[in-house]
Amino acid sequence: MEHDPPISPDALPARPGEQLARGVARLLTTMGHAALTEFVPAGGLRVDVISITPKGEIWVVECKSCRADYVADRKWQGYLEFCDRFFWAVDAGFPDEMLPDGTGLIRADPWGAELIRTAPEQRLPAARRARLLRDIARVSTMRLLALKDPMGISGAAF
Repeated sequence: MEHDPPISPDALPARPGEQLARGVARLLTTMGHAALTEFVPAGGLRVDVISITPKGEIWVVECKSCRADYVADRKWQGYLEFCDRFFWAVDAGFPDEMLPDGTGLIRADPWGAELIRTAPEQRLPAARRARLLRDIARVSTMRLLALKDPMGISGAAF
């Protein structure tokens, strides 16, 4: 992982998991993915990063900043029905042996990431894929518009 020149700590996301998500999004973007952070695929679920690959696969990446963060996660298996491939993103000090078999692994920090192990593919049903692609496009568009015109879409749920 290459690192950028030092930047103000205020420019980085506040929470460790958000910092990992930033590095993951950078990696996925260099791979040609369209990555979106903090996406809600269904009520009660929020994935750290969801991305669409150049081939149209949907990947979900859960960022775990420490052992306690991983152990406390009771929802990750619910994310499997919303992706073709599921990955964990962890920092260099995380004990990889804790992570379940059959999942991908990305080593990340706030500046970038490295794909360590590709997750096996489990193709989504066509109807679910179509709905997810629509939802990702809608949320991405709303967030982009909010950057361009924050007052114009204030109060919108996205």
